[in-house]
Amino acid sequence: MIAYFDNSATTKPCAEAVAAMTDALQEGWGNPSSLHKLGIAAARQLRQARLAAAALLGCEAERVFFTSGGTEADNWAVFSGVKRLHKRGRHIITTAVEHHAVLNPVRELEAQGFQVTYLQPDKDGRIGVEALEQALRPDTIFVSVMMVNNETGAVMPIEKMARLTHRVCPDALFHTDAVQGFTKVLFRASSLGADLISVSGHKIHGPKGVGALYIRKGLSLPPYLYGGGQEGSYRSGTEALPAIAGFGAACQAAAANLRQDIAREARLKALCREGLSQIDGLVFLGASEAPHILCVSVPGLRSQGLINCLQDEEVYVSAGSACAKGHRSHVLQAMGVDSRVIDGAVRISLSRFTTEEEVARLVRAMGGAVQRLSRR
Repeated sequence: MIAYFDNSATTKPCAEAVAAMTDALQEGWGNPSSLHKLGIAAARQLRQARLAAAALLGCEAERVFFTSGGTEADNWAVFSGVKRLHKRGRHIITTAVEHHAVLNPVRELEAQGFQVTYLQPDKDGRIGVEALEQALRPDTIFVSVMMVNNETGAVMPIEKMARLTHRVCPDALFHTDAVQGFTKVLFRASSLGADLISVSGHKIHGPKGVGALYIRKGLSLPPYLYGGGQEGSYRSGTEALPAIAGFGAACQAAAANLRQDIAREARLKALCREGLSQIDGLVFLGASEAPHILCVSVPGLRSQGLINCLQDEEVYVSAGSACAKGHRSHVLQAMGVDSRVIDGAVRISLSRFTTEEEVARLVRAMGGAVQRLSRR
């Protein structure tokens, strides 16, 4: 039996998602745009998934637009948002600790001549409202701040930031990458204040290859993909119905016990932290405010060595973001963490399926790994 603690990279699909995908593949395989019985049935499935995602996001179904995942949703928000407003200004604000799905599109725009301010985190990885307030300018047109950092678990004050942005720069758009916050931090899109919100299916026990972008009511963006006019003519192309159905089912399953699951994960994370704190030389990094993320390091040891020792015991963690493999963490660097500490950092991330037994196995395996590697 494995003990899996890499849920910020991907989660195990829940039974409800697998069943919905199987049904869509075997029974509901019609094209949702076709005007016959099979197509109408497929369109009904598509509508049901959109309703489920909207209910969990806290918005109208018409404001949810399906994508191939969080990366596409982030790219769509950045490029289409800036394209809409580029004649009003050339200034963009984001943070130095964003996921590369935001950072790299912003860097591309920077290469095209846009000015970018990268907000710097404090020593725990947080970005404060004051930093954003100082960065806002009359020519600011787009702001993107992630809801939960995927490496440190720092939770950003998105509602306050969105309100500030709209007060100081009424024409600017505010986007948040909520991939790590979706089902972990309670929010409603309709009241959060963000114009654009990105989420992903495989972080909430749905399938890979599907996500969504929330676009607030009244906001019109340039199309992201041109073609047959699907997804409100924003993102053309035949919908990936099996993946979307699985995403919708995962949303519905997550909504059933959302508050209880968040509280349970927070309790297990605290139990994990208590056990790991007994290991000599181990240090904790970052704010770890989200209920499911812990970042730890053993200075002087290497992340990959720890990962290898742990996986020998069928305990699975990751070295920082799985999306930036092979690179030193830009998040920990921005926080000013010493390179020896960064090189020994691993991320531990829980899900609603995590058990106390798994936590106990992780603590035992980590203690053994540190002892073995320290003797070498």
